[in-house]
Amino acid sequence: MLNQRKAAVPFILITVFLDILGIGIVIPVLPALVGTMTTSPDQQAYWYGALMAAYGLMLFCSAPLLGALSDQFGRRPLLLVAIFGLGMNFLLTALSPWLWLLLIARLIGGACGASYSVAGAYLADITAPEDRAKTFGIMGAVFGMGFICGPMFGGLLAQHDLRIPYFAAACLSLLNWLYGFFVLPESNQTRSRFSFAKANPFSALIGLAQIHGIGNLVAVFTLVALPEFILRTTWVLYTTFRFRWGPTENGISLFIVGIASALGQTILLRTMLKNFGDVRTLLVGLTSSFLAYILYGLSTQGWMMYAVICANMLGFVVAPALQGLVSKAVDPAKQGLAIGSLNSINSIMGVIAPLFATPILASVSHYPPTDFRVGTTFFLAALFEFAALALAIRHFRKEPVTIAIARPHAG
Repeated sequence: MLNQRKAAVPFILITVFLDILGIGIVIPVLPALVGTMTTSPDQQAYWYGALMAAYGLMLFCSAPLLGALSDQFGRRPLLLVAIFGLGMNFLLTALSPWLWLLLIARLIGGACGASYSVAGAYLADITAPEDRAKTFGIMGAVFGMGFICGPMFGGLLAQHDLRIPYFAAACLSLLNWLYGFFVLPESNQTRSRFSFAKANPFSALIGLAQIHGIGNLVAVFTLVALPEFILRTTWVLYTTFRFRWGPTENGISLFIVGIASALGQTILLRTMLKNFGDVRTLLVGLTSSFLAYILYGLSTQGWMMYAVICANMLGFVVAPALQGLVSKAVDPAKQGLAIGSLNSINSIMGVIAPLFATPILASVSHYPPTDFRVGTTFFLAALFEFAALALAIRHFRKEPVTIAIARPHAG
């Protein structure tokens, strides 16, 4: 197990980094690429929205499917197929002269981007239950670094040609696939039979919620994911309107968010888990995030946003702490399905949040920048975060933290 862990952990972290790097590349490059294939800003906006929604929906549908398949057939083959498919997505995007082919590429990318769920299950396989929150924290930090480097990487290469970033990402995916093919061992020693009924995203979420002791935690995870995607969706529009920030200021702010996320999910999370345990770490993180959303909405000067980002480093421990608690309560044979289901929640929130957050921001955009109503989207995010905190407190008063024990499975 020790040698397996030494070989596998770097590969899994590299896989996560490259997956998120590819998503990050989309942020500055894809809108401009779509603009070269459309004849008006309206068409550009329509197609860009369609491409983003297609990616999110495929991610939502594929995360539990890939996770459940990996529970029966193993993590290694599913990871290798997903990495190869992600490379094909980048290559198709780079070569595509037509919007319909770009849409197909995004569908492939969404399906294969769900390899994040298999990667999470792989780490759960090779990590002791008491160390999983810390391991998910490291994975989350790598996730954050991908979002830092992706937009920078895409923006710099796109100065020469809009398609170069995608060629570069395709080459990185191919190298990662070759590395995994020759180095990555299998981690899943406890197999469970695949079922389409259980692997469709809605059944998977219902099944996860019905596992004794974690139903409320799934609801908490959902209530945490929604405000996070509200923030991601409206950040640039909000700061541009309220503080007149341009691409440079927004790039710097997102860079600082990424650094704070990396530090919060590694050094700070490790310290808090050691001193406070999973439950208290989660509750402190939820409280910090709740206050941060309120302060974002009340900020009237740009420097205040930077101050809130740094002060809310505790908020970045929430996701890995929640994943660790859920993983402990789930049968080891179903780690892939469980982690995939959690990632499906993230995926669908990434589709839902823009549908109402952006119109709300537009409805308050005519107020003066100093008017507190401009921060309505952040106040709404704070409301969801407070609901998550209240539900978590109620849950832990009734349910002890349990660790699932592996049991033999037929077939």
